[in-house]
Amino acid sequence: MNHHPTQRKDGRAVEALRDVSFDLHFTRYAEGSVLVSFGNTRVLCNATVEEKVPPFMKGEGRGWVTAEYAMLPRATHSRSPRESTRGKVGGRTHEIQRLIGRSLRAVMDMEALGERTIQMDCDVIQADGGTRTASITGAYVAMALAVNTLLEKGLIDRSPIKESVAAVSVGIVDGQPVLDLNYDEDFQASVDMNYVITESGRFVEVQGTAEEEPFTLQELDALRDLALVGCRKLGELQKKALEG
Repeated sequence: MNHHPTQRKDGRAVEALRDVSFDLHFTRYAEGSVLVSFGNTRVLCNATVEEKVPPFMKGEGRGWVTAEYAMLPRATHSRSPRESTRGKVGGRTHEIQRLIGRSLRAVMDMEALGERTIQMDCDVIQADGGTRTASITGAYVAMALAVNTLLEKGLIDRSPIKESVAAVSVGIVDGQPVLDLNYDEDFQASVDMNYVITESGRFVEVQGTAEEEPFTLQELDALRDLALVGCRKLGELQKKALEG
């Protein structure tokens, strides 16, 4: 075994998150709004409450949570054209917005929500790795704010949120399992994974890929353990922001 450094290029320990912050009520009109930062990755998460459900759910007495995701043109080093001008949503965008929706629905009691929809919009303002994990983690906070709005208005009598949910990336960089990769680390990683984990430590989604060299069970276990630690920390930060 080669000796692994315990520090990364940005000075973080292998098990350290980037600086995470939640700027609540970032926009004025949305029922829940958060600007979430994972280091230099910044995502604006807005929650809209609509007093209707998709046609296939009408009359069932249950609600729905869905999400859209977009990367703004100058979120990265060079400008990328808006998907609206291209006339179609790309595969990556489609995959991420479905992931955000699934992650949020996993912690919601749809009957307690009643026949209404919470529509999430996650717009990446600046990308430096982990845009999907920041989106999910921030979207949960925005959704919780929207639920508070419903409670305050007396539209629901109890919170439909069963527990919190957060997401984090892990990977193997220079032979070392690390938590919450920035773009440079993501680019260099031989293994790249995303975990979506609930407050009670249950998994909503696990996405993992080896770039060149297949990874071992031992490495997988190490990455999972890092992700559990990371999501627990994120859950604490979400809670603190909401108690604010």
